[in-house]
Amino acid sequence: MKIYINKVKENWVVDNFINEWKEYNLGITTKYPKNAEIIWIIAPWTWKQISKRHLAKKKVICTIHHIDFNKFDDAERSNFYDRDKYIDFYHVISKKTENQLKRLTSKKIFTQPFWIDQRKFHYLPDKKSLRKKYKFNSESFLVGSFQRDTEGHDLISPKLSKGPDKFLEIVKDLQKTKNNLEVVLTGKRRNYLIKNFEENFINYRYFEMVDFSSLNELYNILDLYIVSSRIEGGPRSVFECAQTETPIISTDVGFASEILAQESIFSFDDHLKASPNIDFAKNKVSNFLIPEGFQYYLKMFNEVYES
Repeated sequence: MKIYINKVKENWVVDNFINEWKEYNLGITTKYPKNAEIIWIIAPWTWKQISKRHLAKKKVICTIHHIDFNKFDDAERSNFYDRDKYIDFYHVISKKTENQLKRLTSKKIFTQPFWIDQRKFHYLPDKKSLRKKYKFNSESFLVGSFQRDTEGHDLISPKLSKGPDKFLEIVKDLQKTKNNLEVVLTGKRRNYLIKNFEENFINYRYFEMVDFSSLNELYNILDLYIVSSRIEGGPRSVFECAQTETPIISTDVGFASEILAQESIFSFDDHLKASPNIDFAKNKVSNFLIPEGFQYYLKMFNEVYES
């Protein structure tokens, strides 16, 4: 059995999944679709880069990361069904996306989050030294957000699917009881929150692009990480917080409710009631560590191969 994974090269999380998969499963992975029995469209937005001649002859499984029906216009629908002609199986990373996908297809759906590499994300005990390294006050209450919050077309408008407007509201509420609050931001396109933090005199530090080692350290210095998204596939920060034992609360998006305790999930009108449960999340994420996290995928591909 040989598997071809379509190329992305967008400096996004999917590139990391591809690299990690190849590192551990190189023996069943091929660089060329013509040599594969299975084509894995891990990035469905790039499916047209694969020759339709290969798609028609091979067994094809496609990963759908999330579906935003608010943006599922005629063009999106047309693209979905143009691609669907070549798809034999689907893979999704959360039960929520599985239920959405069932509205569009009757084909078999495999549901499993991606794995997490514990070499990149893990608990670090010496938080005092880490805060000193990054020049944070040891008494500060640090709140994290490591994702985009601004639309790319104008670098002004909030990316509402990520809920930066809600994140801002939560931070303002926290500031009422945490006088020493400071927000830690990473990633590109943080324009919306930075502008609003400056207008509202909210302290923040911005690390635009960091490597995995630094990102792991930044998780480990936080007192709280907040996922305020309206729509997500994962998000990966849920796994990363769980693995680094970072306190996290989240809206009920993606697989958040499958990994976090019920008390850690909040809706937009009751975020003050949410509380982290580090032990619960750590226990859940332990099932997805490498190499055990690959086992479901190996079984999935065997089923596709034997179909």
